[in-house]
Amino acid sequence: MATVTFTDNLQRHVSCPTVEVPGGTVRDALEAVFTNNETARGYVLDDRGALRRHMAIFVNGVAIGDRVTLSDVIPDGADIYVMQALSGG
Repeated sequence: MATVTFTDNLQRHVSCPTVEVPGGTVRDALEAVFTNNETARGYVLDDRGALRRHMAIFVNGVAIGDRVTLSDVIPDGADIYVMQALSGG
């Protein structure tokens, strides 16, 4: 099981409480979350299922490498954080 946490900033836009889900990849874990939360899916993923440009996902403190298919492997007990990416200067 992995723990998926959505930052407080995201919680202001869409309800997505922290949950524990099964999954071997980031995609598997997110699909488990989105099964009961289509609104969050639309906010986090684009219409092709890739991570939206304004989003970032970290697994155990490390940014994921595959933003398109979300194939990064997650170890059992992983902490997955989903947040809005920041930009600017």
